[in-house]
Amino acid sequence: MPSDDKPDQKSSQEPAADKAKDSSNQFALAMELPFVLVAAVLVGALMGYFLDRWLHTRMVFTLLLGGVGFFAGIRDILRRFPGSKDGSKRD
Repeated sequence: MPSDDKPDQKSSQEPAADKAKDSSNQFALAMELPFVLVAAVLVGALMGYFLDRWLHTRMVFTLLLGGVGFFAGIRDILRRFPGSKDGSKRD
């Protein structure tokens, strides 16, 4: 008969391995966040630039959509932090 006293998979990991995994996840998040913000601003500004060229306006949409991209980037950065208010819990 098989034994029901099998060790838990989580308990077999060493605390040092958990700490290394946590710090590497934090480092990866810290390296990713600036690119998220810059990409959001650039996408918004480029969309505004082409819209300005199409409608023959003077940087109205470039500035407007660049600002919208900035706020979208900030929102995305805040969403990626663990324990955010959107209700999702990250491990």
